[in-house]
Amino acid sequence: MTANQWRNTLEGWFDDADFDGLIVNSLVGGLVLLSAGIFVAQTYSLPSQISKFLDTTDTAIQIIFIAEYLVRLWLAKNRWQYITNIYAVIDLMAIIPFFLVSFDTRFVRLLKWFRVLRLIRVVTKIKNEDTLILTRIFFTILSIIFIFSGLIYQIEHIANPSQFTTFLDAVYFSVVTMTTVGYGDMTPASEGGKLLTVLMILTGIALIPVQLGEAFQRLFQNANKRSNPCNNCGLAVHDFDAAYCKACGNKL
Repeated sequence: MTANQWRNTLEGWFDDADFDGLIVNSLVGGLVLLSAGIFVAQTYSLPSQISKFLDTTDTAIQIIFIAEYLVRLWLAKNRWQYITNIYAVIDLMAIIPFFLVSFDTRFVRLLKWFRVLRLIRVVTKIKNEDTLILTRIFFTILSIIFIFSGLIYQIEHIANPSQFTTFLDAVYFSVVTMTTVGYGDMTPASEGGKLLTVLMILTGIALIPVQLGEAFQRLFQNANKRSNPCNNCGLAVHDFDAAYCKACGNKL
């Protein structure tokens, strides 16, 4: 197979609008979830054999991510534009820890928690507008909770191991903090943990209510609609009492 044939084949695989591209993005999304699960599992005490297996699996996933990034870079017609694209920046953040083995392990692991953001590429490929909006909202909320939980765990587990024992403890603290409930049964001990807690509170006040409000508004709007395809333009969903298509004005 020639270089041009290889290029055409790979472009089909990585074309986000193509069916093959959808499969590739879905597989990558599955690997992201698996990687996130590995990091969560590693916050617990595991037998050495299982821990070694998880490390090997995560390394293999990293290599796949690196190969994918390089292929996408090679296929890009404008490589500088690709490198500065938000998706490529997130992809780069996901693979940087692989090359930072000589740096502080805690710093490297902090970066790895951002790998879950790679799922944005999969989420944005949803065709249905309502499903896309709702998925994006809940993905944003879950991503914020997951990343903050991972960061506070990595920071506080060493300074305050009696309270931040596992990832579940960190999730509990993050949710309680960002919803401003603040039971006070868990408190950060390090300066970094305190600073991150302030950032959690500000994020919870500024972002989460807006996201949840938009989600409930969208759900309420959908509850007042019905499936009634327009014979002219094909718009599938209309209000219950709609007599004419809101897109083209055709009688329903």
